[in-house]
Amino acid sequence: MAGFEQKIHISEHDIDRQGRVNNVCYVLWMQDIATAHTASKGWDVARYEALGQGWVVRQHSVTYKRPALLGDVISATTWIATFASRQCMRRYLFVRESDNAVLVEAETQWVYIDITSGKPVRVPEALIAAFTDHDE
Repeated sequence: MAGFEQKIHISEHDIDRQGRVNNVCYVLWMQDIATAHTASKGWDVARYEALGQGWVVRQHSVTYKRPALLGDVISATTWIATFASRQCMRRYLFVRESDNAVLVEAETQWVYIDITSGKPVRVPEALIAAFTDHDE
């Protein structure tokens, strides 16, 4: 699987009352790594704003397999699994580096919209090409 990877160092503010990473952190990290990935392909916030378009989440699906703990280093990887005319399915994998344990598997259905109207619009061919011509 090719994809975009970032390291996450678990700190105290990530930990919940049970001593594990709070589940909400993963959803925030999913958004952050998706944004970083698209920016790495030349599609940063400024480019989307210039077009008056962008992505919104329709659905998240997150499967928690093992807990992450304070001090862990996680490898977070994301990739676009599929594009459709007005949406894409993005997948995520969170793996603890110390033992290669899969902690979380997730996916997000993103819908491409016109920012002003909020209505779905076609994903630009140039955007699709940025992801399909390289590592996805």
